[in-house]
Amino acid sequence: MKPGTTRMFAEAGEAPRVVAAQIAANRMLVERIAGGLRERPPSAILTCARGSSDHAATFAKYLIETRTGTVVASGAPSVSSVYAAPQHLENMLCLAISQSGKSPDLLALVEAAAAAGARTLALVNALDSPLAALADDVLPLRAGCETSVAATKSYIASLAAIIQLVAIWSRDADLIRALEAASAQLERAWHLDWSALVDRLCEAEGLYVLGRGLGLGIASEAALKLKEITGLHAEAFSVAEVRHGPMALAGRDFPLLIFRQSDETSDGVEAFAAEAAARGSDVFIAGGTAGSAIPLPSVAAHPAIEPMLQIMSFYRAANALSLRRGLDPDVPPRLVKVTETI
Repeated sequence: MKPGTTRMFAEAGEAPRVVAAQIAANRMLVERIAGGLRERPPSAILTCARGSSDHAATFAKYLIETRTGTVVASGAPSVSSVYAAPQHLENMLCLAISQSGKSPDLLALVEAAAAAGARTLALVNALDSPLAALADDVLPLRAGCETSVAATKSYIASLAAIIQLVAIWSRDADLIRALEAASAQLERAWHLDWSALVDRLCEAEGLYVLGRGLGLGIASEAALKLKEITGLHAEAFSVAEVRHGPMALAGRDFPLLIFRQSDETSDGVEAFAAEAAARGSDVFIAGGTAGSAIPLPSVAAHPAIEPMLQIMSFYRAANALSLRRGLDPDVPPRLVKVTETI
């Protein structure tokens, strides 16, 4: 099988078109939802998601907290679905992110949050799903049908929806303009050459995937994809946390993939990458240069857009790596497209 013939490749390649259509179609809806958030600011936001969607929620946490000052925390679905524990969520927003909108534990958390006094907002791809029917407001991802087990365009659509919501909520004119250019930038990012990373990871057994701030959710998503479709034991950490023990494993036989965006975290991320490379680790860095670390080409953009562009480039490389390692990225072993966790 050739890299360009997989469903994962085809679906990920649709992301630029999906984002352009989503931004245009959702504009008035986002204006209404964002206006409500300005009129009745939530005291805090509780996110509700699993898998790739939870990594989008991590991105949302950093973007919302840095742009609006609203505290964002990840909700544990089992508190509602298993423990059935009552919570006090008055004046909070429950933000649920899901491709399918079907997982019972997410539905239980959203239902419990509403009963506990929270407003509910769903970012969901399947508009005929139970989640869409349950939420007070629905922001469609508009990613279309996604059949490969590995979520790609729906993840990027989630990031774009989050960026548009936060940009309009915070009245950030620069970010609104930057998002308008994102579709063309995603197309450029899709065609960048990350073959150096593919070549290095062909025979690897494990690696760390690192980011910080807005890049942490992207690092988590990349690590998940490496586990899902390449069979690599990839673990995601914040650059700020990896020094606290995990770096003991890093070395010549344990590479690092680092995502860097051009914001306040950039200097620290570059310094860490240069230090790790100087100590003998094989270090790949997307979005910058750092000492003897190997730079992966990336598209320069607004700092809140760059992580989305970098994961676009990564998806193409991950698809190629999966095939190089003798696997089928569309049908990972022991996985299904929709996981209905209790």
